[in-house]
Amino acid sequence: MRTPSKALTSLDARVESATGWSIDALWATGVHAEEGLADVVAAHRALADAERGVTFYRTLLHRLSSGEFEVEDALFQRIGRTVAQLQDAAVQRDQRATELLRTLQPFEERNRSRPAPAGVGLLQADYAALVAIAPGGAVLREHLLTHRMSVTTPSGNRVTWPAFQRLEAQGLVNRDTTRPLHTGQPIALTDTGRACLTRTHQSAPAVQTVPTPAPVAAQTAQPRRR
Repeated sequence: MRTPSKALTSLDARVESATGWSIDALWATGVHAEEGLADVVAAHRALADAERGVTFYRTLLHRLSSGEFEVEDALFQRIGRTVAQLQDAAVQRDQRATELLRTLQPFEERNRSRPAPAGVGLLQADYAALVAIAPGGAVLREHLLTHRMSVTTPSGNRVTWPAFQRLEAQGLVNRDTTRPLHTGQPIALTDTGRACLTRTHQSAPAVQTVPTPAPVAAQTAQPRRR
């Protein structure tokens, strides 16, 4: 049976990390024996539908402003309606995301009860992102038109979206999901993240320097006595 087409969502990595299933496997199986997993699938499908709604109105808005239509009052009215519809679709998408996070909570709590050592296999770029977020936190925003995710700190530093996803999946950072993405979700280090940062700093190996032997040509030869 063919799996229905689905839009990528900003929570795919978190769903896979919490459940241990890939998105394709979750959608293909449909009904799961594990308690609560069917609710996760249903919530993820609803979020994917909401994501498609946002994409539809964003694409329509781009088409209306591309120069294809004559600039007149009718066009302004259509643009106004489309912007309002896009805002409604974004609100609905945020609500669906909140519902999905609620269904994921039991799985994430279960994973936190037996966590792997924090920071194991932490990439250098991820450690740098953790350091950047530590002083004053950061904010995650989604651009209303381009749908791109951005993570910025109060000092203006930027953290890449994949790096943030990896930190969030390891439980090193947390964000306030009660706020919509288009207005910004505050990000802060968790207790695990702060402990990881402290432990990594204390256990960082000192840089060892190995003395380099002088080149043979630079060595002064002793003069031979005749």
